[in-house]
Amino acid sequence: MKEKIQTALNDKAWARWTALVLVASMMFFAYMFVDVMAPIKSLLTPQLGWSSTAYGTYRASEYILNVCGFLIIAGFILDKMGIRFTGILSASLMFVGASIKLYGISEYFAGTGFAGWLDSWWPALPASAKMASLGFMIFGCGCEMAGTTVSKALAKWFKGKEMALAMGLEMAIARIGVFAIFSISPYIAASYGTVVAPVAFCTVLLLIGLICYCVFSVMDTKLDKETGKSGVDADPEEEFKASDIKNIFSSQVFWVVALLCVLYYSAIFPFQAYGAEMLQCNLEGITPTQASDIFRWFPIGAAAVTIFLGNYVDRKGKAASMLIWGALLLIVCHLIFAFLLPATHSEILAYATIVVLGISFALVPAALWPSVPKIIPEKVLGSAYCLIFWVQNIGLCLVPVLIGSVLDSVNADNPAVIAAQKAIEAAKAAGVEDPDVFIPYDYTIPMVIFAGFGVLALIFAFYLKNLNKRKGFGLEEPNIKTPVSAVEAEMESAEE
Repeated sequence: MKEKIQTALNDKAWARWTALVLVASMMFFAYMFVDVMAPIKSLLTPQLGWSSTAYGTYRASEYILNVCGFLIIAGFILDKMGIRFTGILSASLMFVGASIKLYGISEYFAGTGFAGWLDSWWPALPASAKMASLGFMIFGCGCEMAGTTVSKALAKWFKGKEMALAMGLEMAIARIGVFAIFSISPYIAASYGTVVAPVAFCTVLLLIGLICYCVFSVMDTKLDKETGKSGVDADPEEEFKASDIKNIFSSQVFWVVALLCVLYYSAIFPFQAYGAEMLQCNLEGITPTQASDIFRWFPIGAAAVTIFLGNYVDRKGKAASMLIWGALLLIVCHLIFAFLLPATHSEILAYATIVVLGISFALVPAALWPSVPKIIPEKVLGSAYCLIFWVQNIGLCLVPVLIGSVLDSVNADNPAVIAAQKAIEAAKAAGVEDPDVFIPYDYTIPMVIFAGFGVLALIFAFYLKNLNKRKGFGLEEPNIKTPVSAVEAEMESAEE
């Protein structure tokens, strides 16, 4: 009698790739919402009365609760409740937070008594910015939780299959979300004459993302029934313990990686919040839409190259060297934005620098994240990832506030900025609700600060490579081990 071979749902190619599309769609829409205001930052002052400091505070709010410990709590929730509950909770938090932000910047909130009360304290931050920051805090909790949940979901569905490719594609799809919003946000804002419209559009997309994850959860329930698993954790892992935190924090290499991560990403994600306006200030006579059309090639370039670089690290290695090159390119690009672009006003130079920065953004993540399992014991790997993200969130929380404050401070005596601000005040006094006035900030110092983060990241990258040489972590070795012929072995020995 022949035995019937049991085939699980994830053994079917169409099913596991459908699962990838569903969870990646949620992250695609999340990345769109994160940067929905970045391409139209120059419109926030005339329309909402936000200064650069207020905008920086709003951008930082995404990470505040995560820094205060929510990110670690999210790890507990994921381990205890599983990917279905945690994913739906994450998507729901993102939608609720987005809805609060949308209400806060809308005309329906502006005239309420609550808005008046919010305006009565901390006047430097308008009531709309306070409400938007509250919503963005809640959204940020859901977004960070969703990132870890999606990684665990893909590990489950692609275990023993195309896991590396699946994770690379998910990251690429999410980054295309940034490209998409830099492409369409200025057009939507211009079409409807308000910055509220693109935020409303992205809020609806987050609801669609929640629905997508609910569909995935139905598929995941079926998979667990077929495999006879509970659905909380297919492969039970050790719970997050206080002793694990102590062991990780006492590890030198953990701090090298965590500080390298926070310094590098502090020059990337906060830069995305200001990049389009920086281009508009340094390229004379271009609109927010034209500036966004240039900047959008940064995330799309990174998305296109990441998969190939990840495959290179898998087969050839050289991860530590790639970290060094990524930091070097970051420094060069930010210094070009600081000094050469304002002097030349060259769109060709702007396009070229954006593309090179995208290559840097592909080099570092493709080398950094696959290297962590080589330097952190498997027993505490999950805990280490959570703590690295936590350290990263501290930088991402503080840097936008720093850049916004510096931008206002260094331009306090800028005649062109003062004239533009007076024009806005005069237009509003004359009854113009949304005056079309551009404020030409000098971005030199903020870009030098971003380059400074790159210099510090470069120092840690060199130190990590030196540690790897002394302690043999294998960061320069390929992830996929292949047999070496006798001839190749002799050639490698000769080279050494």
